[in-house]
Amino acid sequence: MSMPSVASPGVPFTSPRRNQLTHIPGDEGWPIIGKTFQVLADPKGFVEAAARKYGPVYRTHSFGQTNVVLLGPEANELVLFDQQKLFSSTHGWNHVLELLFPRGLMLLDFDEHRLHRKALSVAFKSGPMKSYLGELDKGIAARIAQWRAKPGTMQLYPAMKQLTLDLAATSFLGADIGPEVNQINLAFADMVAASIAPIRRPLPGTQMARGVAGRKRVVTYFREQIPLRRARDGGEDLFSQLCHATHEDGALLSEQDIIDHMSFLMMAAHDTLTSSLTSFIGELAAHPDWQQRLREEVLALGLSADAPTGFDDLEKMPLSEMAFKETLRIRPPVPSLPRYAMRDFTFKGYTIPAGTPVGVNPLYTHHMHDIWPEPDRFDPLRFTEDAQRNRHRFAWVPFGGGAHMCLGLHFAYMQAKCFARHFLQNIAVSLEPGYKPPWQAWPIPKPRDGLKVTVKAV
Repeated sequence: MSMPSVASPGVPFTSPRRNQLTHIPGDEGWPIIGKTFQVLADPKGFVEAAARKYGPVYRTHSFGQTNVVLLGPEANELVLFDQQKLFSSTHGWNHVLELLFPRGLMLLDFDEHRLHRKALSVAFKSGPMKSYLGELDKGIAARIAQWRAKPGTMQLYPAMKQLTLDLAATSFLGADIGPEVNQINLAFADMVAASIAPIRRPLPGTQMARGVAGRKRVVTYFREQIPLRRARDGGEDLFSQLCHATHEDGALLSEQDIIDHMSFLMMAAHDTLTSSLTSFIGELAAHPDWQQRLREEVLALGLSADAPTGFDDLEKMPLSEMAFKETLRIRPPVPSLPRYAMRDFTFKGYTIPAGTPVGVNPLYTHHMHDIWPEPDRFDPLRFTEDAQRNRHRFAWVPFGGGAHMCLGLHFAYMQAKCFARHFLQNIAVSLEPGYKPPWQAWPIPKPRDGLKVTVKAV
């Protein structure tokens, strides 16, 4: 028995006519393609230029639709906290992800979202999280030992991508995917790349067609595995937890619900963490003083090289957590967040009609000069308790906010600090003089050249 769809009253399914948005300043660019290619080429530069020209509310056209962009912490609070239930995440994300990650938790709204989130939360309680940490710790330690044994130059991003896929497999699936690992990896890569494909239909030979084919491979894998997991008792991995999870009425999640949630959670745990951990180590390589400060924090734990990492150890790594938070500020794994206005609303003096696709932009907010002095400078001390106390609570939103706050944020912190513990205890990392890795910002940030780093044993 599956969870019935909970309709959201008043959700409009058509966008407003273009003449209903002409009072919003902006430039929609060329017919059909709009500003898509400018956004893809330099999303940070694009939104900053638009903000300078039009202010914190502007109209643009990209990825096949006209959007209104709202900028700044107040916009983030209005849209993400959404006390009045004005904004649909379903219709906001469906335009981007419906063919690829349909009905993932982030794509559900209101009561339906609440019920599914509650069912999924069982997988992130204390018992399963301890199991995940044990698997993460062993997997990270083994991979770091391999990197330590081969000092020299390496491409960090592909190495990190393989590690996070393996970690997601062991902690989420409970076993090595085995010979299917490459197929699953390619499938997720195709699905994520398709999320920003300019051609939104799966026409033959297009990136969207490759993404849809990847979705089919992933669905087939999970569908075959569900009855096997349900036939087993126990199992602390996330997949097994979801296979036995129930709704409030005691009904099991449907097979399709499990497939949709696992596909989305695997993508989130794999691609966003690959991006964030790569960026984290890249910042430490570029800032050896901070790298050493974090290494001293790790060494102060007093753990031998082969000792397991416990939750208590992670609690003793505040500098590492602050450095990871600063990394997420500089390069948030999801640079912009789309929504869909269910009813007319007003922001900064502009009335925006129901049916309008609306977006907020963490990447822009995280680099606002009046909130973050010298915003391009890496400074983990921005995240001391005193510094955070004096900022708007929606000035830093790498995990979103409100009801849709990332369900796996504690998993992300746990994995990042566990990785930092093993990496810094065993490896020193640096960049060649003058080297500045070029980054692609969308759909999930990644270095275009793989991020070349030099590693050596410590």
